[in-house]
Amino acid sequence: MTVGILLAAPMILDQEDAMSVTIAVDDVTPDLVRMRYSFVNVYMQGTADSWVLIDAGLRGCANDVVRIAEERFGKGTVPQAIVLTHGHFDHVGAFPELFEHWDVPIYAHLLEMPHLTGGADYPPPDPTVGKGAMALLSFAYPNKANDFGSRVTSLPEDGSVPFMPGWRWIHTPGHTNGHVSLFREDDRLLIAGDAFVTVQQESLYDVIRQKQEVQGPPAYFTPDWAAARISVEKLAALNPAIGATGHGTPMRGAKLEEGLSNLLVNFDEIAVPDHGRYVDDSDS
Repeated sequence: MTVGILLAAPMILDQEDAMSVTIAVDDVTPDLVRMRYSFVNVYMQGTADSWVLIDAGLRGCANDVVRIAEERFGKGTVPQAIVLTHGHFDHVGAFPELFEHWDVPIYAHLLEMPHLTGGADYPPPDPTVGKGAMALLSFAYPNKANDFGSRVTSLPEDGSVPFMPGWRWIHTPGHTNGHVSLFREDDRLLIAGDAFVTVQQESLYDVIRQKQEVQGPPAYFTPDWAAARISVEKLAALNPAIGATGHGTPMRGAKLEEGLSNLLVNFDEIAVPDHGRYVDDSDS
């Protein structure tokens, strides 16, 4: 991966850029595939008979998502649905191009719907939070609402996840109001989205190295730190055996448990910026 490509990805990534973007694919479990596209992860859960795409990556990744899916599940494969942990630009970038390949429903939390149907922009990013170049560059990261129209529907109120039997969604706000994480009790597999991540996402150096460590949600796009803390507490209480996050490599076992514990005990020091647009100095 080159620094130039990584820096360009959030802002101007197009099909020509995509030819040289780093793509990595690995099996988190036998039925969960992770595709890393530049600095963000996309997941495919299920089997050739029935599978779901979880999040939709950066702009320019649609053809690679389709290609990887066909390599895993067969030529012409189509997911049953697309489930979004949230709708930030690096989690919905394959739209609308992906619709040219797959005409499937999109599911998201009710509180995320205004950002996905053109009703409300996200709070602007905060490039002043520090910790590295990815944060500094965030002034250019898109925060405008997308409008995916009638394709988007709310996740079921009962906590079930469409076409993902055995899974439940958990409301984990903070990074966005409607952020959700997905959990399967049988093997304690957690898809955390950006409720917490396993790399210091604000640091370009750490993103390039993919240094594995439990961190809070990306600080430059997190407006509610009180809610973010509660969300991490909620996920840690599940005692996940595997944590698959929106950024960074999946973590397992004792390393994940220790990392989440450390994050909770030291949340203000590890996660909350010393200063910034969304930091209340009176609470820090």
